[in-house]
Amino acid sequence: MTSTAKLRWLVAGAMMIAAGQASAQTEIQWWHAMTGANNNVIVKLADDFNASQKDYKVVPSYRGGYADTLNAGIAAFRAGQAPHIMQVFEVGTATMMAATGAVKPVHVMMKEAGEAFDPKNYLPAITGYYSTTKGEMLSFPFNSSSTVMWYNKDSFKKAGLDPNKPPKTWPEVFEAAKKLKANGHPNCGFGNAWVTWVNVEQLSAWHNTPLATKANGMGGFDTVLNFNGPLHVKHLQNLVDLQKDKTYDYSGRTNTGEGRFTSGECPIFLTSSAFFGNVKANAKFDFGNAPMPYYPDVAGAPQNSIIGGASLWVRGGKSATEYKGVAKFFTFLSDTDRQVGLHKASGYLPITKAAYEKTKASGYYNEFPYLETPLLELTNKEPTDNSRGLRLGNMVQLREVWAEEFEAALSGKKTAQQALDDAVSRGNAMLRQFERTVSR
Repeated sequence: MTSTAKLRWLVAGAMMIAAGQASAQTEIQWWHAMTGANNNVIVKLADDFNASQKDYKVVPSYRGGYADTLNAGIAAFRAGQAPHIMQVFEVGTATMMAATGAVKPVHVMMKEAGEAFDPKNYLPAITGYYSTTKGEMLSFPFNSSSTVMWYNKDSFKKAGLDPNKPPKTWPEVFEAAKKLKANGHPNCGFGNAWVTWVNVEQLSAWHNTPLATKANGMGGFDTVLNFNGPLHVKHLQNLVDLQKDKTYDYSGRTNTGEGRFTSGECPIFLTSSAFFGNVKANAKFDFGNAPMPYYPDVAGAPQNSIIGGASLWVRGGKSATEYKGVAKFFTFLSDTDRQVGLHKASGYLPITKAAYEKTKASGYYNEFPYLETPLLELTNKEPTDNSRGLRLGNMVQLREVWAEEFEAALSGKKTAQQALDDAVSRGNAMLRQFERTVSR
C-alpha cells in the first residue's frame, strides 16, 4: 500500500468512526410554547447542554401557544410520535395527571436514571403545584411566575401619588386609579391581563378563600367550584362599578392587553411577573411593581400567591437510554448558577432554593427589586389548602367560561352574583364531564 493510499484509508476509517459516534448520539425532542426572547433562552439552554456532553442532543421545537402545544402533544402521543419533553402550562396539570400511561413521573425517572434528585432543594411554592400529596414531583418546574401589580412611577408623580409607596389594598388601588384617571389617563385608571387568573384564581389564594372543594382539586377530581361567595361577588361588583367611568378598564382574557401598560395608557396593571422583559424593553417611563392588593377586611389576608407559567412533562413509552438523557438535562437545568442566570435574563423565578438565596445574597434585588416581588408573594406564608394551587380538569375551557361570565357582568348583562353563580354551575358541569372521562 502506497503512503497516499494508506493516508486515504486512515482518513476514511476516522470518518467512519466519527459517523458511528454521531449516530450513537441520542436525540431528545423538546416541544415548547415560548416566543421572542424566551425562545432564545430555550435555544441557548439546549445548545449549552449539547455542548456540555456528547451522548445526547436536545432538539427544541416551538409548537404554538400553551394550549396549542398541549393539544399537539396529546395528538402526537395518540399517534405514537410524542416528544420526550413537553412544556405544559400550570392549568394543564390535571389533564396530564389523568393521562395514564402517557406520562413518566419525574421523580421515578430521575431515580431510575441514577441522577441525584431531592424535591426539597426546590422552592416548595413552585414544586407543590406539580407534586402528589406525598411530595412526589410529577413534572419538572421550568418557567414559573406569579401575578404582580405593575405601576407607572412617572404617572404617580404627576397625579400627586408617592411613587415609592404603591397602594397595598384594593380600596387604595381604587382611590389611586381615580386620581390617575383625572391626571392624564382618561381611558384606564387601572387594568389587568388574564382576567380570571388575576380576579378569581389569585384573588382566592391571596385571601385564603377556597375556589373549589377538595383543596381546589388537589384532593381529587370530584372537586366542586364555590367561588360565588361574598369576597368574589364584592370584587367583581367593584370592577363593574369602576368600569362605568373607566377607573377600571377590561383588557381581555389573555395577555394581549399588556401593551396598554407599556404604552403608558394604563398606569396600574396587574399581570404576570414574567411581563418584566417586555416592560424593560418597551416602557418609556420609570416603572416598578408591588405585591397584589388585598381587601383589609378579610381576616389573614394576604396569604400567599400561586404560580403561573409551565413545567416540563416527560412522555411515557421511551427507552431507558432516552430517559437517562432527559434526566441529565433536568440536572443540567437545576444547576444553581444556571438558574440564577435564567432568573436574571427572563424574569421567571429561580426554581431552587440555592439559586434564590445566591441571587439575594449578591445584592441583585437591591438594584432590581421587581424581580423579587413574586418570590415574596409566593413565600409570604406557608401554603394552605386554599393557596397551594389548582388542579382542575378542562381548565383551559373553564377559564373561557369564567371569562364569559365576567364579561357579562362588566357589560351590564348580568349582576355580579348571577354571573358568578353561572360561572360556578357551568364549570361544575364541565368538571363532572372530566371526572367521568378519567374514571373510565
